[in-house]
Amino acid sequence: MHDTSAISVSGLTRRFAGTSAAALDGVDLEVATGTIHGVLGLSGAGKSTLLRCIARLERPDAGEIRIAGSDWTSLSDAELRRERGKMGIVFQQLHLLASRTVAANVALPLELHGTPRLAIVSRVAELLEWFGIADKAMQFPAQLSGGQRQRVALARALATAPRVLLADEPTSALDPETRASVLNTLNRIRDRLGVSVLIITHDLRSTAGICDSVTILDAGRVVETGPAFQVLRHPSNDVTRRLLAYTESPSVKEAIPQHLHFEEVARP
Repeated sequence: MHDTSAISVSGLTRRFAGTSAAALDGVDLEVATGTIHGVLGLSGAGKSTLLRCIARLERPDAGEIRIAGSDWTSLSDAELRRERGKMGIVFQQLHLLASRTVAANVALPLELHGTPRLAIVSRVAELLEWFGIADKAMQFPAQLSGGQRQRVALARALATAPRVLLADEPTSALDPETRASVLNTLNRIRDRLGVSVLIITHDLRSTAGICDSVTILDAGRVVETGPAFQVLRHPSNDVTRRLLAYTESPSVKEAIPQHLHFEEVARP
């Protein structure tokens, strides 16, 4: 058992037909309970494949995946459906249903789990209030701003009260003000709801600002991992240094949103 780990990945390997190199090549990853962990890498590093494998949307060829102590690698399809309530996922494209209102989008996972109607109404109202979008309940996604749509997607991902949240590029293509709002929301999800968060990103601003720890991927392999402060302040790998240069940030400190203090990154 991995008592202190919300997510534990060991030796994860995934190969796709027609390719010579593995998309994931023996990846090890640990996300401690109650923390935010960032997985960084340039395009083609294997970040999205890793997320899809952890969520069991892709079946890995080898390795072990444990979520909240449960071995997801060996679960049958029926068992996996039952376990999915432990995990929330927000994809980069959000995948909100255009024909459903905000409230109906958030309710969808609860409906799929067979939750009683009155419990759904109560839970949706609670989440919309918590995310500050209660006044948008009867609006449709097309009527919302980018930041509001992101909050709807996060509320939907947390509808079943999961222990773990996977977020794929949660700040991608957002303006600075909206990005800061999303980062604050992810902080609140960890700090106030106790949800462990895995962020897939190439956005150094997000990683430096809110992650407790990070893993750097390159060509499907882990090249560096550790506390965010240590890895981003003192990178020991050329890939990490290239990633820092790619973000065009002169220093990690300058990459942190102004509303966050640098010392917050170095949590014990």
